Amino acid sequence: MPKVLLHRIAQARSGDKGEGSNAGVLARSAAAYAWLAENLTSDVVQAHLAGINAGGVERFEAPNMRALNFLLEDSLGGGGSASLRTDAQGKTHGLALLRLVMDVPQAVLDETPDPESSSSGNA
Repeated sequence: MPKVLLHRIAQARSGDKGEGSNAGVLARSAAAYAWLAENLTSDVVQAHLAGINAGGVERFEAPNMRALNFLLEDSLGGGGSASLRTDAQGKTHGLALLRLVMDVPQAVLDETPDPESSSSGNA
């Protein structure tokens, strides 16, 4: 299986939620969502973001939007007004998650628009 950045098959948005943050992952195709729903677990996200998040990770599914939302329970060091962290609102946490390298089946990649390709409409 090819090793690719999560960015190849998904987009992300993130923000603050009190002392934690959330990172929403939006799949670029139905095939990518089905694969992510099986493989992008709370444990995988927790391991990848261990340097950012000191607490647990809770996952929520929104299949009608091809999205998974992860609540990083202790990622902001007290929250926006109390934290001395560089990103006290968690705006970059989604981007950090998109740097995760995963083994993705070629069939999923074939069915998912490549954000780096001019044929995907992002020229």
